[in-house]
Amino acid sequence: MSILHRLGLSLCVAALTSSAALAQQPAWPTKPLRVLVPFAPGGNTDSIARVTAEFLGRKLGQSVVVENRPGANGAIAADAVARATPDGYTLFMATAPQMAILPQLTRTNYDPVKDFEPVTIVASNVFAMAVGSGTTASTLGEFVAAARAQPGKISYASAGNGSVSHLSMAMFVQAAKLDMVHVTYKGGAPAIADVMAGHVPVYFANLPEVLPQVAGGKIRVLAVSSPRRVAQLPNVPTVAESGWPDFRTETWNGLAAPAKTPKAVVDRIASEMAAIAKDPEFIKRMDTLGVQVICNTPAEMAKQLRDDIALWGEAIRVSGAKLE
Repeated sequence: MSILHRLGLSLCVAALTSSAALAQQPAWPTKPLRVLVPFAPGGNTDSIARVTAEFLGRKLGQSVVVENRPGANGAIAADAVARATPDGYTLFMATAPQMAILPQLTRTNYDPVKDFEPVTIVASNVFAMAVGSGTTASTLGEFVAAARAQPGKISYASAGNGSVSHLSMAMFVQAAKLDMVHVTYKGGAPAIADVMAGHVPVYFANLPEVLPQVAGGKIRVLAVSSPRRVAQLPNVPTVAESGWPDFRTETWNGLAAPAKTPKAVVDRIASEMAAIAKDPEFIKRMDTLGVQVICNTPAEMAKQLRDDIALWGEAIRVSGAKLE
């Protein structure tokens, strides 16, 4: 037998052996998955994670268990996922603050770009500029005119220094050329309470925070921060429609895996989530949480993360925010 014939035979045997080995490998997943949530149970991120886990588990034929790891503004959960075995069995219910804001405010043990494989943004959450029922302004333009007439005397609430509510309002204050006073609270609940009580006139809140109060007539929403109007408040214009066409801020919840997780696994999860996004029951349950279903591709999530790092970095610079 010639050398070429022997070489060809060896290559065929090797290929067959490799194919047989691959065929013998168990299909992923073969055990339950876990999704780490960076906050305590009961919040919006936790709720989104639990709905996602329920539907993803059905698609994968395996349990998907939600594990809450609160602490350090979400950095504890993020770091745990970043250091986990990259086999697809540990996922992070990532949010824009942990991925695009926190690493720019303080030193973290994880790099949001290098230490994770983006999988999919499950849902987005816009902000709503809310005012108390005692505020006379009925449009964003009227509110801006009133604030300009009293420079340095009108205040705005936030859920904390460096929070998305703070950074969003700081960017709008700059865009509208206003001089306003920042009043920081320890979370959204006390901020909304003081807006309703008339102690502070305005709060740029997460949409789910304000929807119950809007329904009860206790606050009004002047504008939303998304590029398009939201289904929950179809009659409320966007900030862009109201005269500031370049203004946009949104946050999101998405699934991320440890860096070096196999591409086939990442793509499988993203593909299943894309199918879930068309399920009317899933859409309805996310709508009740005040968020908009996205379920995009890993590449699209990666681009969103890069864009958001730049966006929130500029907001931090404008606001002068520092972690409390």
